[in-house]
Amino acid sequence: MTGRPVVVAAAQLGPIARADTRGEVVERLITLLREAAGRGAELVVFPELALTTFFPRWLIEDEAELDAFFETEMPGPETKPLFDEAQRLGVGFHLGYAERTPDGHRYNTAILVERDGEVVAHYRKVHVPGHEEPEPWRPFQHLERRYFEPGPEGFAVHEAFGGKVGMAICNDRRWPETYRVMGLLGVELVLIGYNTPIHYAPDPGQDRLAGFHNNLVMASGAYQNGTWVVGVAKGGMEEGVDGLAESQIIAPSGEVVAKALTNGDEIVLATCDLDRGFDYKRTVFDLDRYRRPEHYGSIAEPVRATAPEPDRDPAADS
Repeated sequence: MTGRPVVVAAAQLGPIARADTRGEVVERLITLLREAAGRGAELVVFPELALTTFFPRWLIEDEAELDAFFETEMPGPETKPLFDEAQRLGVGFHLGYAERTPDGHRYNTAILVERDGEVVAHYRKVHVPGHEEPEPWRPFQHLERRYFEPGPEGFAVHEAFGGKVGMAICNDRRWPETYRVMGLLGVELVLIGYNTPIHYAPDPGQDRLAGFHNNLVMASGAYQNGTWVVGVAKGGMEEGVDGLAESQIIAPSGEVVAKALTNGDEIVLATCDLDRGFDYKRTVFDLDRYRRPEHYGSIAEPVRATAPEPDRDPAADS
């Protein structure tokens, strides 16, 4: 094969129970890692918050209980077996987890590790959704904004796996700026983990569109920036909340080349030729030639007006 092929595996996870231990989860990750490596994968992409259940669905007021969901080092004693096995197999990986820094900051984080076991980069989620205080009308909470700070570093692109690799997490994938910032940096492969409940409490009319919107935003980002996009879910019925699966690998054309068929642990594999993005970067999305930043100033300005809030009882959304 000509070009710059890299074999990428989307390592989808099924539900993780609140009572599952970190060791049990890491064993699941290692099982997926071995399967992917056996099928020729060079890079294995795990989801957002891949080591625990999606804990922002609960109000957790005890600091020790909350801290138990966070990693203070990476690798740590419980995650080192994953790093060791990946290095033994000669496979790199991307892993989402909850990070607590030595100075007490909490981030929704992803790490990128090369095939030789070297850590390439960390990414901290920029677009943190949800709410800060519990809202009793919801059937389950989405308290990400209570437990995580927005990432301070923004988006970056890293030389890895023979190309330029970027990372985003869950809600980031819905924002065109996510892809465009990395696109301006020449990104060729974007890795995205997500935990997405199918029921969207503030607007239940969107529930039936969860899968459609998931593909729409990632495929648009891929096409408009001439990049591969790998979206990986933790899906299925987790602690009573139905999570979207539909992990997928999307070509720079916007076409889905591989997609998960289940809601559980599953490997989805594709050979991604990083040169394919040039077809779009050099023609319809030749940013150096066609981009007109003098007309885009308002994109980076503070929002001046918002849509009026509808007059309704929020409890009706539950």
